[in-house]
Amino acid sequence: MSANQYAIGLDKTPANYVPLTPLSFLARSAAVYPDHVSTVYEGKSFTWAQTYTRCRQFASYLAARGIGEGATVAAMLPNIPAMNELHFAVPMAGAVLNTLNIRLDAPSIAFQLDHGGAKIILVDPEFSGVITEALKLMTGPKPFVIDVDDAAFKGGSRIGEIEYEAALALGDPAFEPRRPNDEWDAIALSYTSGTTGNPKGVVTHHRGAYLNAVSNILAGNLGQHPVYLWTLPMFHCNGWCFPWTIAAAAGINVCLRKVEPTKIFELIREHGVTHMCGAPIVYNVLINAPDAPKGKREKPVVGLIAGAAPPVAVLEGAENIGIKLTHVYGLTEVYGPASVCAEQPGWDDLSAAERARMKRRQGVPYPLEEAVTVLDPETMREVPRDGETIGEVMFRGNIVMKGYLKNEKATTEAFAGGWFHTGDLGVLDAHGYVIIKDRSKDIIISGGENVSSVEVEDILYKHPAVLFAAVVAKPDPKWGEVPCAFIELKEGAEATEAEIIAYCRERMSGFKTPKVVVFGPIPKTSTGKIQKYLLRNEVQSAKAISA
Repeated sequence: MSANQYAIGLDKTPANYVPLTPLSFLARSAAVYPDHVSTVYEGKSFTWAQTYTRCRQFASYLAARGIGEGATVAAMLPNIPAMNELHFAVPMAGAVLNTLNIRLDAPSIAFQLDHGGAKIILVDPEFSGVITEALKLMTGPKPFVIDVDDAAFKGGSRIGEIEYEAALALGDPAFEPRRPNDEWDAIALSYTSGTTGNPKGVVTHHRGAYLNAVSNILAGNLGQHPVYLWTLPMFHCNGWCFPWTIAAAAGINVCLRKVEPTKIFELIREHGVTHMCGAPIVYNVLINAPDAPKGKREKPVVGLIAGAAPPVAVLEGAENIGIKLTHVYGLTEVYGPASVCAEQPGWDDLSAAERARMKRRQGVPYPLEEAVTVLDPETMREVPRDGETIGEVMFRGNIVMKGYLKNEKATTEAFAGGWFHTGDLGVLDAHGYVIIKDRSKDIIISGGENVSSVEVEDILYKHPAVLFAAVVAKPDPKWGEVPCAFIELKEGAEATEAEIIAYCRERMSGFKTPKVVVFGPIPKTSTGKIQKYLLRNEVQSAKAISA
């Protein structure tokens, strides 16, 4: 057999192959659009050239401290310019960024800092208290603490050994960013909510971050120079990769410390915001705000919405205040959104209710994701496109994590059969669009935050009066879903709803605490297994998440 002529003398060289990394986006925008505004926040602004310089300075500072390949840098920050800069500065030093959920409690943070082996943590003064407590709870070496002051926040305290701007001043503005040797190198570490036991550390790579950043441009119709409002937390899957997306599109990052309707409407008007992202609760708050603008805008803000399937009222209401929503779906393991309810010609001519029904589906693969579909987990074959046959939603492609940190067993299970298993149950409609019907992992999405029913149940079972406990999602007009606890008390024991809620609130983050408690016998199988599907039916869980 003759040799393949296309394999002879046609090798990868530095001239024709460069590992993909989103660091390229920042370098390009700084070179091509140096004087264009990159970031605005509380009266201050930076250009792309300035942002590039600031990122190189901090990367230089990290390198001087010995932070490089394999090192983890954690951040407990709101949506301020420094948080955006870290998405470039940390990988420029060859390190991995671990953005912490600012709503977590101290024990959860301590676990993540220990498990990820954070060498450095950057802290906003608002979170100095919980981080101080978390550092005390750590069992391993404690990270070096850097404060990130914010004039827009009054309160808190400094707990670090140096402030961010002072660290920048020590760095070299001409520092040569370290590009990955392999695009498979890790760029970020993000933690899941932990459906059983401790949360898992999701490791993502430069290639996936690069590709999903571009996918966001294509799926969200960002074009060039978008004006992006940071309503989505940057700690959520690295802000769904949007720090890298906005750099690729040479847009403007309009930073926002806290979701406040009046402030949001003000920023939209002032800066001409074109795009934003968020969970249904964010849009719901805007729709119901007293000072919400009335009437459709000539050029509406494009809003990506994820989490529980958005209620029809939210999709319709958003249009009435000048925001056109596109539903996306994903998980931490697929860099945030990796599927989109791709809009088809003619949808705008449908009635509002029918258009909303079409737009609530989880959809089709992101432009640069290979596939998302519904498979029978036993045969690994795609289910019929009948809208009725239930299977498991699965992804495949370059926008899928490397795996779980220090957890080969979970990684192997997640990738069984050559697909990433989401644990979400769904169907395919006649057009091949995915529609989620249930969550096999019993995850509740409340206000865009994942809540593990198992974690809440573990707390409930520690209450002296509780015999059996089960937690399911209950539809909620504000949060999309909230935890609802069913409790069977021990014989002779007494407890009130207020007591149970207070008990949980003392032991976990507020968004995880049950909002409703139902007392009475809990249905079980003959072998004693709790029949959660009956409880879901009782509170109509499916109405919060299915079409």
